Amino acid sequence: MEENSLKKFNTAKFLSFALGFFGLQFAWQMRIILSGPVTEDLGASPLLFGLIWLAGPFTGMVVQPLIGALSDKTSSIFGRRRPYLLGGALLSAVALWALPNSELITNFISSVLHIKFPELAALFFAAVMIWILDACVNIAQGPYRALIPDVVPPEQHSIANSYISLAIGLGSVVAAGTAPFLKWAFNYQMSINAQFIMAALAFSLGMIWTCLSIKEKRFVPKEDENKEKFNFIKALKEFFALSPEVGKICWMQFFTWIGNMCMMIYFTQYCVHTVFGVPDLADVSEVVKSSYDSAVLAGTNFSSVCFAIFNLVCFLVAIPIGVLSVKYGNKKVHIISMLSMALAFLGMAIFTTNVKLVALLMAISGIGWASICALPFAMLSQYIKPGTEGSVMGIFNIFIAGPQVFVCTLVSWVINKCSFNVIGGVNYHWEYTFFIGAICLITAAIIASRVKEKVIE
Repeated sequence: MEENSLKKFNTAKFLSFALGFFGLQFAWQMRIILSGPVTEDLGASPLLFGLIWLAGPFTGMVVQPLIGALSDKTSSIFGRRRPYLLGGALLSAVALWALPNSELITNFISSVLHIKFPELAALFFAAVMIWILDACVNIAQGPYRALIPDVVPPEQHSIANSYISLAIGLGSVVAAGTAPFLKWAFNYQMSINAQFIMAALAFSLGMIWTCLSIKEKRFVPKEDENKEKFNFIKALKEFFALSPEVGKICWMQFFTWIGNMCMMIYFTQYCVHTVFGVPDLADVSEVVKSSYDSAVLAGTNFSSVCFAIFNLVCFLVAIPIGVLSVKYGNKKVHIISMLSMALAFLGMAIFTTNVKLVALLMAISGIGWASICALPFAMLSQYIKPGTEGSVMGIFNIFIAGPQVFVCTLVSWVINKCSFNVIGGVNYHWEYTFFIGAICLITAAIIASRVKEKVIE
């Protein structure tokens, strides 16, 4: 597809384009908020919870480059990217339903097959569902980002990525805010199962709308392209050969996502165990667990409210960030946004018991999140060669997924080692993750300052 043949998007077209990502982020946000309570209730320790979270980075590093390369060469009546968008969404919907029902499903299988499963069978099943969910999200996410250069003119790439940020923010706000709102407005506590089903519907229906409303030109590969197999090493060399600035952008993204995931992965546990003071409940009796039910519920709801505020700010500033980046450059806007997020993280690490301040600091962090969701991709898209969009975005995702391995292993190990005795058992210093996150975000800002942006007229 020639760049000069792409028609400019209007607001309605951008909104239709972003609706699928709204559903994707809705599902992902529900997984972020509720996978901790689900797995902890099944007996997961902080370290084991971190290892389960490895599903995201490992599938991201393997699935996105492979699917991205496959989508570059896919020729079908449905387009290059849309089969992967829709397939990933529908498979994710199944995993979203099964995850909170892990114990029920394993008990049913046990009764039907007359097999006695080990005590942690439900936890293992839940971990498998998380891995499947993360793999399917990655199947959809990589081709979705690659769809931007396919259908959007180059001068609108920053705005298109900002609409993705807007969808991420709005999807997360609705996902995180629905249960607390129903509790506040109608005194109705939405069950975890119902929240996951809501996410499954949002993901599948939103992606169906985008696939129906955004038309791709049918890709007809050249004869030699059909014969050529995907070579990861060759693709990696070609990726870094695009420009010397690509390597800097990748290192910037690497440290950015260490910092970002320190919050994403552990924030619910931070709220429950640090802000609300609930001891670790992984190895206590059911009687002790029940005595903390109200506190756990309050902490989980507070986490949802904070994530809703965090993503509401992302939603509100997503388009202004895109406009500012066009005027002042992606780099400058991104550096300021990351530094604001780093300062907010330091505040949450220090002021752990001030509920209102924690919520305010999460709101400030939302500025950085809006930038993270858009500007690094806009910076990279300037160097993408036509026909390699999926492969490039898949490889770039390694520098998003790879840092999460560090967070899921070393950071969770640090937390697991930093325990202290409290009334009712032991607790952990979950706030340490924010010190680590702030340092990494500052490092990413320093690297970003050394990137030389390519100017597009």
